[in-house]
Amino acid sequence: MENIIAINKPKGPTSFDIVAQVRRRTGVKKVGHAGTLDPLASGVLVVAIGREATKKISEEVAKEKEYVADIRLGVISTTDDEEGAKSIVSEYKPEREEILEAIKGFIGEIQQVPPQFSAIKISGRPAYKTARQGGKLELVARPVLIKSIELIEYKYPDLKIRVVTGPGVYIRSLARDLGQMLGCGAYMSDLVRIRVGEYQLEDAIKAEEITR
Repeated sequence: MENIIAINKPKGPTSFDIVAQVRRRTGVKKVGHAGTLDPLASGVLVVAIGREATKKISEEVAKEKEYVADIRLGVISTTDDEEGAKSIVSEYKPEREEILEAIKGFIGEIQQVPPQFSAIKISGRPAYKTARQGGKLELVARPVLIKSIELIEYKYPDLKIRVVTGPGVYIRSLARDLGQMLGCGAYMSDLVRIRVGEYQLEDAIKAEEITR
């Protein structure tokens, strides 16, 4: 079986868990995925099944991605998402116009610092492993491309945005940095990846629906 498919990853399992599930269901040992989704995120996970398919997976990693993200204002998180310990920063309530203006500053090629709890490798070790052991890393900002951001809905303290990105963008970092720019703090409370390249969420299948 040689194929590249889109799986609708639910909240809870890791991307590696989904890959392991595909291995079990197909009996194919060589399975890989394009673009990790955190356990608390859901949506399109592109999975390659078979040796030839996995050779092409790097092409999928480089493709445009589209997300719908929920952001909670006034509070920060140690993981920049719902999983971490929370701290109240401010009760300041930005106006809709302030948010729209702030969003503009993140469109285009920007410098973005990855979250402490991320899979970025420092000296060969994923940053999240150091963070989970209580360590703190000085992660370096790197250039990433955000093609568009649309404000879908805003009712303090929650806002919902649609984001189209190039590869390597952390939406958790975008939420954190938007909160800093607004002066009230923020973290990403939910994330759904609705597209990777031509793979759309509405066409993605459940991992348990895969057959040999």
